[in-house]
Amino acid sequence: METATYAILSRQSGLLREMRIVANNVANAATTGYREGQLVFSEMVQDTRHGASVSMARARIQTTSTAQGALTQTAGPLDMAIEGDGFFMVETPDGERLTRAGSFALSTNGDLVTPAGHLVLGPGGAPLFLPPMAATIHVGPDGTLSADGQPMGQIGVFQPTNPAALVREDGVLFRADDGADPILTPRVLQGFLEGSNVNAISQVARMVEIQRAYELGQSFLEREDDRVRNTIKALIR
Repeated sequence: METATYAILSRQSGLLREMRIVANNVANAATTGYREGQLVFSEMVQDTRHGASVSMARARIQTTSTAQGALTQTAGPLDMAIEGDGFFMVETPDGERLTRAGSFALSTNGDLVTPAGHLVLGPGGAPLFLPPMAATIHVGPDGTLSADGQPMGQIGVFQPTNPAALVREDGVLFRADDGADPILTPRVLQGFLEGSNVNAISQVARMVEIQRAYELGQSFLEREDDRVRNTIKALIR
């Protein structure tokens, strides 16, 4: 197979991967706390030792947008949003995970949990408890939780040590392999939820661009295939 064909196939593979990421972004444009996924293309240049070089596009680096999503007021006492940097930390069966989705509730035991039942953790990594029969629940700007005027703990807001290395495991859950540290002065808003930070219009436009680029590459591969077939036919006559 010729070098040009290899280069196009590598590019096509990257475009397919980007299309999956963009499609996932569009599907989650209305998901609370969703962070837009992005793909970075890199170029590999190799000297052919004949006074020329060949380059190939690779799409291996997936990143996550850190832009703030729109804040929507819900008035729910256990709805929380982070203004600025940071993530809530929750305990899942697979370990601690980070999330920006702050739609929380109380379990029957009084534990603060996510809709999936994951425990929400404090700055020290301990679960948070609130009396199920509390008449009023207040969340301070620093994440301090109070029930009927009595302090009950503090919701943790964490910053990953290496934000570029976050691994998406679910729509709104991330794994921080390099660890995460509590933010000393977080900004937590009670009665608000952060929406997705996806710009649906730009993502749909990008989807069209990817489709056109893929079709162009496919057209090249088809023409190259015809050229090779015609060459072989001419040689065996």
